[in-house]
Amino acid sequence: MHDIKWIRDNAQAFDQALARRNHQPMAEKLLATDEALRAIKTDLQNMQAERNSRSKEIGAAKAKGEDAQAIIDDVGRLKTAIQDGEEKERVLQAELGEILGGIPNLLDADVPDGADEESNVEIKQVGNVPTFDFEPKDHIDLGEGLGLMDFEAAARMSGSRFVVLKGALSRLERALGAFMIDVQTGENGYEEVSPPLLVRDEAAFGTNQLPKFAEDLFKTTNDYWLIPTAEVSLTNLVREQILDEDVLPIRYTALTPCFRSEAGAAGKDTRGMIRMHQFTKVELVSIVHPDESEAEHERMTGCAEEILKRLGLAYRVMVLASGDTGFGARKTYDLEVWLPGQNQYREISSCSNTGEFQARRMNARFRPEGEKGTRFVHTLNGSGIAVGRALVAVLENYQQADGSIAIPEVLQPYMGGQTVIEPIGA
Repeated sequence: MHDIKWIRDNAQAFDQALARRNHQPMAEKLLATDEALRAIKTDLQNMQAERNSRSKEIGAAKAKGEDAQAIIDDVGRLKTAIQDGEEKERVLQAELGEILGGIPNLLDADVPDGADEESNVEIKQVGNVPTFDFEPKDHIDLGEGLGLMDFEAAARMSGSRFVVLKGALSRLERALGAFMIDVQTGENGYEEVSPPLLVRDEAAFGTNQLPKFAEDLFKTTNDYWLIPTAEVSLTNLVREQILDEDVLPIRYTALTPCFRSEAGAAGKDTRGMIRMHQFTKVELVSIVHPDESEAEHERMTGCAEEILKRLGLAYRVMVLASGDTGFGARKTYDLEVWLPGQNQYREISSCSNTGEFQARRMNARFRPEGEKGTRFVHTLNGSGIAVGRALVAVLENYQQADGSIAIPEVLQPYMGGQTVIEPIGA
């Protein structure tokens, strides 16, 4: 959400900032609606003042024994006009809110320009890409070869983009989630939360899933939305709150199922576990002072990186170009892990700074010490990390010639000391 007062004073800069996202100019339409809204508010104030004045005249006329009917008729007409004006005000307010709610966040100045992901810029590569003395398989062949990954059974009950994991692979998925949440809570200062998986419209709007991305969400018949990420629940913990400055920063994490319709990904990654309707993810959310959000963005990205480092996975850090940055983000770093089965890097974590964009949608503020009034907090979110994709990465990077999977050392305590996952019957 954007500050209409700022847009009034910076209309040209606002449109120039939108142009970086290949978005049409919006200032003229916004300001016309805003001007009409302010005009009707002024009219309402004037009519209310006149009504109050005329109402007093009724009492004065009656006290003098004069006929007050003409004044009463005027007050009645003013009452009707005020009611009509209030309805116009509601319509214009809703119209302005709808327009503002559909405009993406403005980008940081250092976000590289570019139309799409081809313009994303690599910041660094970390770790060594593994080499094999055999032809590496992808996670689908590996999982099915173990007898522990079943897409056909999932399709029979749920359709495409679902999977059934069994035995040691199911435990490995659980181990990855437990390991990640332990690192983020025990070492990186995040507070673990077990949040609702179903939210109302206001929560989804607050973290900019609505209205733009409604088709990418699953909705129940009684008007709840299944969360596409725990970012929705965690960030909305501060909705409509005024926080004391000394409680900032607030850092939350959650390990939850996530649900996405993938309506915008038709035909992409239809095989395997890369893009699922249901998946598990560790989410990181920070609520911070505006002066600290850039530093917090770097910190959060580092917290996600640490998981990949400890798993011994090669990855690279990308800063997203203007045309690839998400609707609510002002700047985003993607972590892309190396997948030998695909012979390429694939996204496994995305860490975004949204500035005050979400806070305005949620009305989440804080009281600065020594200042009058309140300010909007800044919010950040990131994957710390996607458990399903981490499972894919472990399978492909730790595969052995006989189809077995070596278990990374950091996960072995979560696997009861098991060091290798062997094919069933081996």
